[in-house]
Amino acid sequence: MWSRRSFLGNSLIMGAGVSLLRCSVASGTGRKNYRRSDVSGFARRLKPLNRILELEGYYVWGTSPIYGPDRRIHVYFSRWEARKGMGGWINGSEIAHAVADHPGGPYRNIQTILAPRGGAWFDATTCHNPHIQCVDGTYYLFYIGSSNGKTNSKRIAVATAPSPDGPWERPDRPLLEAGQAGAWDDHCTSNPAFLAFPGGEYRLYYKSWNSYEYDHYTDPAIRGNRKYGVAMASDPAGPYVKYPGNPIIDYASLGQNRQLEDGYLFRENGRIYMLARDMGRFGHQEGILLESGDGLHWSEPRIAWFGVSHYVQEPPGPPYLKKYGRFERPQLLIRDGKPTHLFLASQGGKVMTSSAFVFEISPA
Repeated sequence: MWSRRSFLGNSLIMGAGVSLLRCSVASGTGRKNYRRSDVSGFARRLKPLNRILELEGYYVWGTSPIYGPDRRIHVYFSRWEARKGMGGWINGSEIAHAVADHPGGPYRNIQTILAPRGGAWFDATTCHNPHIQCVDGTYYLFYIGSSNGKTNSKRIAVATAPSPDGPWERPDRPLLEAGQAGAWDDHCTSNPAFLAFPGGEYRLYYKSWNSYEYDHYTDPAIRGNRKYGVAMASDPAGPYVKYPGNPIIDYASLGQNRQLEDGYLFRENGRIYMLARDMGRFGHQEGILLESGDGLHWSEPRIAWFGVSHYVQEPPGPPYLKKYGRFERPQLLIRDGKPTHLFLASQGGKVMTSSAFVFEISPA
C-alpha cells in the first residue's frame, strides 16, 4: 500500500536572505543536503498520485500523455516482455496506446501501435521513447528505433496520424541521423523532445554522445557523456537541420562524468523550461529543471523532483532492478497551455518490473 510522505512544500518556503540555507531531504540512499535555492518552484508544486500501467509480464517505460478531442487522456508508452529483463528496451520494445478518463487511470484499451519491424528497417529491433505532440490537428509521435539491438543504431523518427487513435503512418527512414564520425553526436540520436516556436519554426531536441568516448570509457558505470543538441525545421515532420552551436547543454567540463538525459521541453509564463534526469549535478535520484529565454542558452539546473522514497514508501527492491528508487523519462500532460500532471517511469510496483508514476502539478 502507498504511504504518502510529507512533501517539501511549506518546509522550503523562503524568506529574504535565507536562500542559501540548507535543507535535508530523504533519498533512496539516506538524506542529502541541498541549498534551498537549488530546489525549483516546480518541485514544490508536485503532488504524488499513483502508479499506472502496472502490466503483468511487461516492463513499462516512458509514458507520454495528451488530451484527445474526446476529452480523454491518451497515453503512448514503451513496453517489452519481462523475460527480457530491463535491458529488453533495446532489443524488443514496442509502443502501445491506452486511454483513461482521469490522469491517474485506470487505463484501458491497451493496443500495440508500433512494433519492431525486423529486416533492414531502422527500427528492426526496437521502438522506444515515445513523445506525443499535436500540431494543427495532426498527431506526431516521435520515437527512437534501433536496427541492431545496440545503442549505436538508435535514431529518432516520427509517425503521424489524424487522430490520437490512429491510424499511424510509419516512416521509411529516421527523422534525425547521427553526426559525422568524430562529432559529439556521432553515436546516435535519442530522447526526442519537440517544441514549436513563433514564425512557424519547429525544434527537435535530442540526446547523443561520442562513439569514441563510449567505446573507450573511463567511467565503468556510465559509458560516454550525454549532451543535448537541437535541430530546426519549418514543418513538424521535417526535414530538420542541426543547430551549428550544438551541443547546447554539455556538463562534461565539470568533471566526474556529469551529464543529463530524458529532456522534455515546455513553456510556462513566457519562459522555456527543460525537465531532465540528473546524472551527477545533484545525484542520480533527482530530476532537474533548466530555464531559457530562447531555447538555446540555458540556466544552471535546479532540482525538479526527488527520489521515490521522498514521496512514497515501497518495499526493498530486488537485486535485478538496478534503477530502483528513482524516476526517469519525464513527460507532461498539458491542458490549455499549462502543465497539469507529470508522468515519470519508475522500476518496482506490484509486479516488480517497471511502470509509470503520475504527479499532479499545482498551478504556478
